[in-house]
Amino acid sequence: MQAKGTVFKFGDNVDTDVIIPARYLNSSDPAELAKHCMEDIDKDFVNRVKVGDIIVADKNFGCGSSREHAPIAIKAAGVSCVIAETFARIFYRNAINIGLPIIECPEASKGIEAGDEVEIDFDSGMIYNRTKGIEFQGQAFPPFMQKIIAEGGLINYINKK
Repeated sequence: MQAKGTVFKFGDNVDTDVIIPARYLNSSDPAELAKHCMEDIDKDFVNRVKVGDIIVADKNFGCGSSREHAPIAIKAAGVSCVIAETFARIFYRNAINIGLPIIECPEASKGIEAGDEVEIDFDSGMIYNRTKGIEFQGQAFPPFMQKIIAEGGLINYINKK
């Protein structure tokens, strides 16, 4: 599996209330959530993000509440992967559960900037910054997690079995 796209860059402690503001939690429709993804931190995000684009952040991405709405909004907005120095544990689990690839890689978090073109090989964990011509070794997904992501999340994976 691979991902390739343009980077949107965020800092430390991007919480779930910024990813999808609580005022939109009356819906669980992915398309509706996607319309408001990241709007409290980047008003123009939803107008600029394209299918395949990548979010890169610093420490503790996805902190805050345990709602699955946050990774659902990101995935439904078209983001193909989130790379961060670290993730809040509940966000990490929720992302895998809904089939959103995420990779922890402190070096990539520091070495990738907004607008860079990045490619990720999930089998090896390699992250290639095509804009700067540099690469980073991220944590590869174990095969069972790759299967969950490829199926679009844990429920789909279990139903297929």
